[in-house]
Amino acid sequence: MHPELAADLELLPALLEETRQRAVAFLAGLDDRPVIPQHANQPTSAEPLHEDADGLRAALAEFGERWQPRLSASAGPRYFGFVTGGATPAALAGDWLTSAADQNSNSSLDPAGQHLERETVGWLRELFGLSPAHSGTFVSGATMSNTVGLAIAREWLGERLGVDVAEDGVAALGPVSVLSGSAHSSVSKALSVLGLGRRALTTVPTLPGREAVDVAALERALAEADGPCIVVANAGTVNTVDFDDLRAIAELRGRYGFWLHVDAAFGAFAALSPEHAELTAGLDLADSVCIDLHKWLNVPYDSAVQFTRRRDLQARVFQNAAAYLGPIGEHPDLVHLTPENSHRLRALAAWFTLRAYGRAGHREIVERCITGARALGEAVETIDGLRLLAPVRLNVVCFTLAADPTPERLAALATELSGETFLTPTRYAGVPALRAAFSSWRTTEEDVNRTAAALAEAVRKLGAS
Repeated sequence: MHPELAADLELLPALLEETRQRAVAFLAGLDDRPVIPQHANQPTSAEPLHEDADGLRAALAEFGERWQPRLSASAGPRYFGFVTGGATPAALAGDWLTSAADQNSNSSLDPAGQHLERETVGWLRELFGLSPAHSGTFVSGATMSNTVGLAIAREWLGERLGVDVAEDGVAALGPVSVLSGSAHSSVSKALSVLGLGRRALTTVPTLPGREAVDVAALERALAEADGPCIVVANAGTVNTVDFDDLRAIAELRGRYGFWLHVDAAFGAFAALSPEHAELTAGLDLADSVCIDLHKWLNVPYDSAVQFTRRRDLQARVFQNAAAYLGPIGEHPDLVHLTPENSHRLRALAAWFTLRAYGRAGHREIVERCITGARALGEAVETIDGLRLLAPVRLNVVCFTLAADPTPERLAALATELSGETFLTPTRYAGVPALRAAFSSWRTTEEDVNRTAAALAEAVRKLGAS
């Protein structure tokens, strides 16, 4: 063993304690550190790989000097960009233990990780109101969850057309039609990866002033389609958290025979709130469902789950034939259910936070985030120079400048805010905008007030410049 490796092994408890202290100090400073440090975007020269080893303590010191100051406060309470949760204390502990145990949870030959994941999936299925007809598998994020769901849909199309896509390739299908009202960008990416092509996606008209699909327009598109289709429904759009009428869409399936994939990346969490659970009515009727966990479940990146009613087709797509794996069987190993042969025990962080805080704890997080989003939306309406672009339906506030809302002016506004809060740009109904997504367990009323005050000051400065 190399001497530095041997030394680090001998000193591991002390070195992990130093690492713990650094992590604790970082987390303790989240409330006060700039959400996006000013120098984060400044170029830095890449250091060459060292030839000589000098151990973990030296690496910790260099990380603290060169890289830690550049890190955002994305784990903190005012990081409203994208849809980013933090990591609950229990999820953080679970993730640390995941790395310590270093499991590849793919095979029944070493089964503990698989059993833990299946238990966790069962808890999640119950949390979101899905029936046991849905089986689930952990993946790395919503993009991979959508990709897996659409891969199963692709195999279903082959089944309907009498071809085996997994064996013969996507060319055996011919042209494919994918219909959606407001598909997330990851859907197009998935279609590209799966060989179906971005042009397979047809955007169906949405309801006036909404991002929810017009079900009548969807029915017309289905009637005009040549052969079986895939319909991608939304349970929570990115800009305004709008929900398609899932039950009405599912009713069409009996007449038109399509695969229903629901992108519920963070909208599925509405099921936890009695006031909003009706938004997810019909989710269980889907053939496949995407739910992201490093958003509102507040587990560390990267973690999501893919649910489907057709695990048999899922295994047909992703089966991995190798002498050391054995047959697929009635309960396929995880190696046969996703693109990954290597599958870290990412379920452990979810297991810990669900076990620690239960349904009630996670309901409180969801409802507090919704309350915060509503309060910020109300504040935006009172700030001279801002305009709310859509109702605050759940946990996202979408707004713009009342006058001259150019991408450049909005970028300047976001930059002015970046020390206090982080917002991401978007475009809604053709208008450049900013959006604030509430999903962190740390966010409180005080953070909403600080954000509103910072917005008002930044707009004043922008108007004066």
